[in-house]
Amino acid sequence: MTSRQRADGAIDGRAGGFPDVRGTRGAAALEPGGAGRSTQGNPGGVRRWVGDHRDALLFAVTVGLLAAGGAAFFLAARAVATGAWVAATILGLLYSTATIGAALRRRKPSVDIIAWLALVGALLVNEAFAGAVVAVMLATGALLESRAAARARRELSLLASRAPRTARRLRGDGPLEEVPVGEVVVGDRLLVGSGEIVAVDGRLLGPGVFDESALSGEPLPVERPAGQDVRSGVVNAGRPVEMIATATAAESTYAGVVRLVEQAQAASAPFVRVADRFAIGFVPLTLALAGGAWGLSGDAVRAVAVLVVATPCPLLLAAPIAFMSGLSRAARRGVVVKGGAALEQLAAGRALLFDKTGTLTAGRPILTDVITAEGVEADEVLRLAASLDQASAHVVAGSIVRAARERGLALTMPRDVHEPHGRGIEGMVDGRSVRLGNASWIVGDRPSPSWVRQARRRAALDGSLTVFVGIDDEPAGVMLMEDPIRPDAPRMVRGLRAAGIERVALITGDRADVAETVGRLVGVDAVYAERDPGEKLAIVREEHARTPTVMAGDGVNDAPALAAADVGVALAARGTTASAEAADVVLTVDRIDALADAILIARRARRIAFLAVGVGMGLSLLAMGAAAAGLLVPAVGAVLQEGIDVTSILVALTALIPARSYTVALRPDEIATARALYAQHRAVAPIVDQVRAVADALRTADGDRRSTVEPVRALVEQLENRLLPHEQAEDTELLPIVARAMGGTDPTGAFSRTHSEIAHYVSRLRRILADLEPGSTAKGTAAENIDAEDIDGKDIDAEDIVEIRRLLYGLHAILRLHNAQEEEGIFSLLPEESAQGHR
Repeated sequence: MTSRQRADGAIDGRAGGFPDVRGTRGAAALEPGGAGRSTQGNPGGVRRWVGDHRDALLFAVTVGLLAAGGAAFFLAARAVATGAWVAATILGLLYSTATIGAALRRRKPSVDIIAWLALVGALLVNEAFAGAVVAVMLATGALLESRAAARARRELSLLASRAPRTARRLRGDGPLEEVPVGEVVVGDRLLVGSGEIVAVDGRLLGPGVFDESALSGEPLPVERPAGQDVRSGVVNAGRPVEMIATATAAESTYAGVVRLVEQAQAASAPFVRVADRFAIGFVPLTLALAGGAWGLSGDAVRAVAVLVVATPCPLLLAAPIAFMSGLSRAARRGVVVKGGAALEQLAAGRALLFDKTGTLTAGRPILTDVITAEGVEADEVLRLAASLDQASAHVVAGSIVRAARERGLALTMPRDVHEPHGRGIEGMVDGRSVRLGNASWIVGDRPSPSWVRQARRRAALDGSLTVFVGIDDEPAGVMLMEDPIRPDAPRMVRGLRAAGIERVALITGDRADVAETVGRLVGVDAVYAERDPGEKLAIVREEHARTPTVMAGDGVNDAPALAAADVGVALAARGTTASAEAADVVLTVDRIDALADAILIARRARRIAFLAVGVGMGLSLLAMGAAAAGLLVPAVGAVLQEGIDVTSILVALTALIPARSYTVALRPDEIATARALYAQHRAVAPIVDQVRAVADALRTADGDRRSTVEPVRALVEQLENRLLPHEQAEDTELLPIVARAMGGTDPTGAFSRTHSEIAHYVSRLRRILADLEPGSTAKGTAAENIDAEDIDGKDIDAEDIVEIRRLLYGLHAILRLHNAQEEEGIFSLLPEESAQGHR
C-alpha cells in the first residue's frame, strides 16, 4: 500500500486534521489487519481479544456446560450432569457478581441482584439445572445486547473508517506532488485518480463518475458534470479528474462526518432512562413477591422459582436495542442521529421550524437569465464569464460554469486572473479582457442603459442576485441568479404532516417578499422574515414553550436556534458547519425529504420499544405470579424466562426491518431511464427561457412586422423538433415508472394532461404562422369564407402580433409550472444526484 489512500485500503493513524476514528472497543477492526491479526507472543493482544469477545466466550462456555449436563443426564450420568450444571451456575454467579461490583463502584444500583439471588438460591435448593439456565440467560442477554448494538452502529462506523489521508496536488506546470491532506488549501488544483477517495471538498474542472455510497447510500455511480461540487469521502469510479479545492480537510464533509459519528453514540433515550429506573423498582417487587411466596407456603423452592422467572430484560435490553436499531435505519437513509435521546425527541416533535437558505432552498444559486447590451449575444457573454470563473472557488462561479456547460458552450482556460477583494474577478479569455462583479465595478459612473435598468427591476421583483459582465472595459451583460426551492421540499412538508407534524413555520433573515414566496410554494403555516439569529432564537423558544419543537437549518447563524430546540436538525451534505456541531440530527445527504424518513423511523423505533417492553414485562409478571402460586418449578421457570427474554429482544430488533418511507424506491434500470430523461429535461431547459425572450422581442409598431415574426418560426421549429419529442418520451417511458413507484389511482394524470396542453399551444402557434404565410389558405370554420386573395401578400396586423405574444406567454407559463411540477413530483424521487438547476 502506497501513501496514496485507495478506496479499498485500510486506514491507520491520524492525518490532515481528521480525528482518530478508532475507539476503545473494536479498535482492532479499524487497524490494518485488525480482526485477523495474530496474538501469538503478544499477551496484551490476547487480553484485548478476550475482552472484545468476553460475551461470546461466556455464552459459549455456559451453553456448552448446559448441553454437556443434558447429554450426561440422558446417559444416566447424574453426577456428571449435576457437576456441569453447577459449574455453569457458578460461572453465571461470578459474572453477575462482577457486574454488580462494577455498578456499585459507579454508585449505580443493578437489577443483576435478582439473577444473583436466583443463582444462589438454585445452588442452595439443589436446582442445578435451573441455575445453569439462568446462567445461559445472563450470557445470552449480554451477547444479544453487544451484537445488536454492534450491528446498529455498523453503518456509522463504516463512515469513519475510510477517512482520506493524502491528496495529489498540481502546481502550474510543475510535477504532480503528493501531500498530506492537511496541507491542502482552498484554491489548490488536485488530481483524483481512478479508485481514489476525494480528499477534500472541491469543484470539478471536468466531468466525473463517483461512488457516493459511503455518504448517501446511493448504490449506483453518480455522474457529476464539470463545475459541480463534489464531497470528500466519495470514490472516483471513472477516469482521473481534476478539481479545485473549496475547503480544507478539517472543514470538509468527511472530517465533519467523523466528528458526528463520535457524538452519535453518547446519549441514552429518555424512555431508556425511565426504563432503567423502573427496572430498579422491579427489584424490591421481585424480592417482596419471592419472600411472600416463601413465607405463606413455607416452601423455599417457590421463592427460587419467582427469582428465576423474574426478568427485567425487556426493560434493560429491549428498549435500548429498539432505539439503536432506529439509529441504524436512520443512518442508512443518510441521517446521523446523535444518540437515543435525540431519536426519541425527534419522534415526539409536533412543530417543525425551517431556515430558508440551504434548507428549503438549494442554498446555491442557479442561472435563470442573461440580459445583454444591444448587439451582444447572450451565449457569448455566458461563455466568456464561465471560462473566467473556472479559476474561482466562489459558489456563484460554480453555478455559472455549470450553466455554460449544460448549454453546450465551449470553455477555455483563462490567463492573468485576479480577484480584487469585494469586487469580483477579472482576467483574459481568448485575448479579451473579461470582468465579473458588482454593478459599480462594471458599469462605473456611466449612465445606466435600459438593459441594466431592466435587469435591476427583474432582480428586485424576483429576489435575484445579479452578476454584471464587462468585456474589453465595456458593460456587456448581466446574469440573473436565483436560489431555487428544493424540488423535494413541498413533498417533504406534506410527508411531515402525514407523519404527525402539526405546525410548520419558516424563519429567515431574508426579505419578507422572498420568504413569503418560498413559504407559499412549499406550504408552511407561518413565515417569520428578516430575523437575525437572536430573533430566531426567541421564536424557537416561544414555540418550544408550546409544543415539542424541531428546528432545521444549515448555517452558522442557525446554531443558537438549533441548540435551543428540542431537536436541532442540520444539513451537512456540502460540508459541516457550526450548525452541524450544535444539532442533534445531521442530514449527510443533500435531500431535505430524508428528514421525513427520519421522523417516521424515530416514531416506529419508539413504538417498537414500548411494544417490546410491554410484551416482555407482561409475560414476566404473569410467570412470577404463577411461580409464587406453585404452578412453576424453577427448572421450567428458567426455560420460560429465557423464552420471554429472547421474545422481547426479537421484537425490539424488528426496528431494523425496512418500513414505510417517503423516499420512493426505484429499480436500477428505472433510475437509469429517469436520469437519461432528466438529462434531456435539462438540455431543453433553455428553450423555456427562449419562449419568453421571443415574446418580449415582438413589436406591434408599424414597420416590417413580418421580420419580427421570423424568430417565432425558428422557435416553433425547436419546440416541434426538440421539446415535443421529449415530452412524448416522458409520457411513454417515465410516467409508467412513476406510476408504479407512487401507486394509487392515476398518480401521473396531471403530467399527461400538461403534456397535451403544451402540444396544443405549439400546434396553435404553428397554425397561426401558417395562416400568416403569403399565399396560404386559412383553415377552420371561422376562416372558410375568407378569400385567399385577401391573405396573399397582406401585411401582418398588430392584432396578429398580440395573438402570437399571448400564445407565447401562455406557453411559457405552462412550461414553467410543468417543469416545477416535474422537478417536485418526478425527478426529486431519484437517489441523490443534483436535480436542481432547471427552471
